[in-house]
Amino acid sequence: MSFDNQPIIVRGEYALHLSEALPEAKQQVIRHLMDLLTDNTIRLIDNVKLNNNSGLTQTTIQIKDIVDGRGLACPMPLLKTKVALRQVDAGESLYVVATDPNSQADITAFCAQSQKTDTTNPLLLLINKKTVSNSEEAIATKPEDSIDTIYHFIITKTDSN
Repeated sequence: MSFDNQPIIVRGEYALHLSEALPEAKQQVIRHLMDLLTDNTIRLIDNVKLNNNSGLTQTTIQIKDIVDGRGLACPMPLLKTKVALRQVDAGESLYVVATDPNSQADITAFCAQSQKTDTTNPLLLLINKKTVSNSEEAIATKPEDSIDTIYHFIITKTDSN
């Protein structure tokens, strides 16, 4: 997929851009999970160039990778996030999803702590949202527990310079 054809998902004042380096399978997972965040501020825009002529005035967030912590107990989503952040450069973001309720407190505290201790690339938690998935697929596979709560995070490694 060429850079000019990268999808951009607009959320509020942000434009989310999926990195070219992301495999198509991961892009599909991200798109599916972003669909759970649907409201009037999220829409998928195809064939938008990331340049000054694109007409986008929002801040662009480049999603470098995803940490899928669904089904993992605390502290695994946080540990996987810490490992994945090693591959994220300043200005890039990591999309994290988890189902363990403790993940919300853990990841929020981790990002807040980085603001105090990491003077080079502190972390900025841009999205911290909980959604409930009640899909037909979930009902068919596990009817006794068909509603899944998913915690969504977008963490950006900032450049303090």
